[in-house]
Amino acid sequence: MQTPNRVTRRAALKVAAAATALPLVHIRTGRAAGKVSVAFWDHWVPAGNDVMRKQCEAFAKAHQVEVQADFITSVGSKNILTIAAEAQAKAGHDIQQLPGWEAQNHADLLEPIDDVMKSLTGKYGPVAKASEYLFTSKGHWVAVPCSAGNQNKGPCGRISVLKEAAGLDVVKMYPPSADPSPEADNWTYDAMLKAAEACQKAKMTFGIGLGTTPDSVDTAGAIFAAFGAEVITAKGEVNVRSDNVRQVLEYGQQLVKYLPADAVSYDDASNNRALISGQSALIWNPPSAWAVARRDAPKVAEDCWTFPAPKGPKGRFLPLGAFAWGIWKFAPNKSAAKELIEYLSQRENVEARCEVTLGYDVPPFQSMTDFKVWDEVGPPKGTVYNYPIRKPQHQENWIAVAPAPPEIAVQVYNRGTLPTMFAKLQSGQSIKQVQDWAQDELEGFVR
Repeated sequence: MQTPNRVTRRAALKVAAAATALPLVHIRTGRAAGKVSVAFWDHWVPAGNDVMRKQCEAFAKAHQVEVQADFITSVGSKNILTIAAEAQAKAGHDIQQLPGWEAQNHADLLEPIDDVMKSLTGKYGPVAKASEYLFTSKGHWVAVPCSAGNQNKGPCGRISVLKEAAGLDVVKMYPPSADPSPEADNWTYDAMLKAAEACQKAKMTFGIGLGTTPDSVDTAGAIFAAFGAEVITAKGEVNVRSDNVRQVLEYGQQLVKYLPADAVSYDDASNNRALISGQSALIWNPPSAWAVARRDAPKVAEDCWTFPAPKGPKGRFLPLGAFAWGIWKFAPNKSAAKELIEYLSQRENVEARCEVTLGYDVPPFQSMTDFKVWDEVGPPKGTVYNYPIRKPQHQENWIAVAPAPPEIAVQVYNRGTLPTMFAKLQSGQSIKQVQDWAQDELEGFVR
């Protein structure tokens, strides 16, 4: 999934009129008492929209409220442009589905929603710290983490290639419906480096990009986190000359030798194409690439396995592609908006949506990682069992550039600074040259 850069004021104004022309789905009841409108992300899996419509219809009937449910595509960043247009006009939907950094971008215009979060966490337990980082501002929740579109971006590898070329039996390491085997402790960044070298020799290069789009940024962010390499501290201080940053760059200097020659030009579709076409042994991605392979290249799909991130000196960190539902402060029906969000966040509704998207949508609550869909979907059966974070995996979700203050981190993220540091190593620059460049780059963000 791509989280585009923030749009300019001019772009927002251009889309303001166009947003009104987007396709709408109106759900009404004969005894409607008021109206609530919500802009959902238009799911890649059409059935995901269908079940969301039905749930909105059920809510409307039970609460005697008219629900206007609009599904807005992320193709061409239309969802981001619509959010910006509504923020500019201070008019639009009651609820917006906010990808990635958009809650931070518009935090001052979002209604505090602590009461809904208190109710949900009281019932289902806490959400990932990464979600709290993205969706809180000034000590308040400004959006509710949601499952629709929510994704983990961990390794997905070719079972046979990793076993034959690199000696890694990922199914044995991370079996379905069981705890990881003792061998899983050996899945480290050193092991990934050796596997990358072996698979390159087998002409099945790891499809890890060094571009500036989210997949590249998220993967680089997880690697930096595993080495404890904070380029900007939680206090907003540039930290690029630290020992931990040097350590991750030393690792990166070795890893980039075995990545695609065109890794710097990768976008978010490049790694998917590499896996589906049978040219790559491993990518970092949600199950969308596997799902497309299931349709277009079934022999590849039957040989895919999703499993946790490697272990680094500071642990295992899994990139999170997060979504949340926020309510505008200028929304005319905040009460119904909160009730609808809470209703859609109930376990039975989250599970129903997750089933039809083949397990793509990851619930934000750890207590919901026991849905049967991940046990049953295939081929091969169990291929995405380890896609959600399960406690025995000892992983945690991560947002690249954390724990930097979000208003700084979003700039570094959108700039693609972390993968660019690796890209410069691939081009032959020294670690010192990369640190010097990054120091100047990051100081521009913190000034």
